[in-house]
Amino acid sequence: MIDFTPELQSLIQQVGIPSLAALSRVSGVSERQILRLRRGEVEKIRVEVLLQLSQVLQVSLDKLVTTFSQQSLLLPAPLSNQEELCQRIVDLEQEYLLLQQQLEQQSEKLQQQFQQESLQLLESFLVQFPTAAQKARENPQLPAANMLPLIQKPLEKLLQAWGVEVMGNVGEELCYEPQFHQLVKGNAQPGDKVTVQNVGYRQGDKLLYRVRVCSRISA
Repeated sequence: MIDFTPELQSLIQQVGIPSLAALSRVSGVSERQILRLRRGEVEKIRVEVLLQLSQVLQVSLDKLVTTFSQQSLLLPAPLSNQEELCQRIVDLEQEYLLLQQQLEQQSEKLQQQFQQESLQLLESFLVQFPTAAQKARENPQLPAANMLPLIQKPLEKLLQAWGVEVMGNVGEELCYEPQFHQLVKGNAQPGDKVTVQNVGYRQGDKLLYRVRVCSRISA
């Protein structure tokens, strides 16, 4: 079996990587795949893995394939082997370009889907709020409370769709819990009564924003 370890060690030294184990950590490629590279088993390595290694080692994809291919050591190599190697490089480049296109299309599709779903949830707000705002400008005496449902209901639908839960109510009295509450005024010990100034939010088990609370006890 041909051993390409010296060639690989030479490359990692050129880019300042101290060991093959460090190459695995830096590139995110498993040591098993690196072992295949050392054995010249390029045809068994996925194109995305070869690409990761080529980027870390700062060599082109075709150079990486030719350097660590067993066929490259045949002197002179039979024409059929040379053709196979060239075709392998071409196939890898085409596969890489196809993967890039698929990832870009998928990312664009997901972004469009996210935007469309968000706009649907905010439909009533987008349609009605500009009209309500214009009426408020025309009639400054119009109660602001009349406009609250236009903002509140779409926002509640959006938060519900994203699994976001509101924590606390403005003006509500709670027992102070530093894990979930941010004290913005006064002093408080865990368990002391505090008043909600701004609500908090969490999504499942993840705390997004702590509830901002005030204490009656002065600092």
